[in-house]
Amino acid sequence: MENNNLENQKYIRAQKRVKAIKGFYVHLMVYLAVNAFIILARIISGEGVGLLLDWSSYGTLFFWGIGIVFHAFGVFGMNFILGKNWEDKKIKELMDKDKKDMWE
Repeated sequence: MENNNLENQKYIRAQKRVKAIKGFYVHLMVYLAVNAFIILARIISGEGVGLLLDWSSYGTLFFWGIGIVFHAFGVFGMNFILGKNWEDKKIKELMDKDKKDMWE
């Protein structure tokens, strides 16, 4: 009975994690589609000439992008950038380099 309850809890946690990841990817797709539409609409309407210099072209892209980054950190944590074993790999790399430099 206890084992069945534990498996059920693991399943529920995994299900929540999958929903969080799916939610992030949906958020990212909407972000890309809306911003592509905004920039494309400005280019088609003839405002594209000053597009690179106009802050209003990038306001939505920039601020919503900050939200996307925070959403990614919320879903994936720091592993999103550095990887899960980054510290261990870096320590080993530096120790190997130090050992190599000692013998040269």
